[in-house]
Amino acid sequence: MKIYTKTGDKGTTALFGGTRVPKHHIRIDSYGTVDELNSHLGLIRDQDINNHYKDVLIDIQDKLFTVGAILATDPEKAILKSGKERLNIPKISEEDINQLEKEMDIMNETLPPMTHFVLPGGHQTVSFCHIARCVCRRAERLASALNDLEPFQPESLMYLNRLSDYLFVLARKLSYDLQADEVKWIPKKES
Repeated sequence: MKIYTKTGDKGTTALFGGTRVPKHHIRIDSYGTVDELNSHLGLIRDQDINNHYKDVLIDIQDKLFTVGAILATDPEKAILKSGKERLNIPKISEEDINQLEKEMDIMNETLPPMTHFVLPGGHQTVSFCHIARCVCRRAERLASALNDLEPFQPESLMYLNRLSDYLFVLARKLSYDLQADEVKWIPKKES
């Protein structure tokens, strides 16, 4: 199988279902940003971190492929003539969202309470988490805009929202585990 097909040479690409759209279409931007996020999570997973976090990240990466597939499906062709769904994969569930919340609750048990915003940084691995969090927020914004135009499975949007929270807590937990400085943002007073 060749990787290059030349079908996108004129600036269009195919959605799942065959519909061709411009490569700058919000649907493409949405699932492309989810793909970018998934790559950043792979970078975090490649760091020297606890195996439990690596396992959770692999599960999240799997769920992001599901979100990407949902976003990449033409809503007008999501249901086949037979009445079956075109996507024959498990959808994002409330349980998936609850799992992220459970992981955050467990991490938060060992963290000092937040009294201020924190500046991203302190350790390279922590910085990777903050970059992923920002990309996740962008994916969520794009998916939200797409959802306004062409609604899709609500749990997918909820999952992206909860995932950005998870990545923030993971950054704090890794700061704690790695004994990195967590620099509080304290606005300077005007002189």
